[in-house]
Amino acid sequence: MYFINTMIHFFNRLSLKFYTGGISALLAIISLVGFSSASIASDTPAIAAAANIQFAVAEIATRFQQQTGLSVRLSYGSSGNFVTQIKHGAPFELMLSADEDYIDILHQAGLTQNKGIIYAIGRLALAAPKSSPLILDPELVGLTQLINDGKLSRFAIANPDHAPYGERAREVLKAKGLWDAVQPKLILGENASQAAQFTISGSTQGGIVPLSLALTPEFIKRGNYVVIPDALYQPINQRMALMPNASETAERFYQYMQSPDAQEVLSQFGFNLPVHVVSKVD
Repeated sequence: MYFINTMIHFFNRLSLKFYTGGISALLAIISLVGFSSASIASDTPAIAAAANIQFAVAEIATRFQQQTGLSVRLSYGSSGNFVTQIKHGAPFELMLSADEDYIDILHQAGLTQNKGIIYAIGRLALAAPKSSPLILDPELVGLTQLINDGKLSRFAIANPDHAPYGERAREVLKAKGLWDAVQPKLILGENASQAAQFTISGSTQGGIVPLSLALTPEFIKRGNYVVIPDALYQPINQRMALMPNASETAERFYQYMQSPDAQEVLSQFGFNLPVHVVSKVD
């Protein structure tokens, strides 16, 4: 776990400097290193988790271990990339996706036990560094003004081709008639976490990021945000599913993700909650 976290931290630091062509290759290398490390520590199941839930799921995993004595190994990234990796044999036992569609793709390919279940409903935030000239408001009036004034040079979202939060960010910009103007200025993160880093790095005027990441202490220290109305984009129904090779520990963590304890953590990180919960894991 320490090794994986170290590599993730190393990648995150590099990503602030290298946000162009080398990102995809670097992410692929680190993913392979992570899988190699995962194969060594076979006593705990490997879980693929969407980047937007990394802080919430880390807390949930800690509570799970405290209550059950069991541990899991978490890898964070974009849901689309995880689908590709799982199709190529990545040894994950559970995937916590940022959207329903990616779980459906895996299910249709016979790579999940079933269709899984929605564990959280994601939300978006418009955010900017504290020094940014961008005036934040829920309806993106300030972003419109910055564009009209010719002062928008860079704007961050996750890559909409494989990151659900990037896809929804694009929906928001299109809903406000801003997509054509913003698109040439975009800095694309490989996942939601990287987009959030770009947003507060000082290299952009702002970005659209998961609310769950905007609520973290590090983000709040360096940036400001407002919640974007849910009506501006399709619901982000975050679904999870077990792989056919799932161990008992993975299955118990899957159940724990639906528990009141886990739902409490998800709520604290700004997620809307599905209606279902299960009893506390013994």
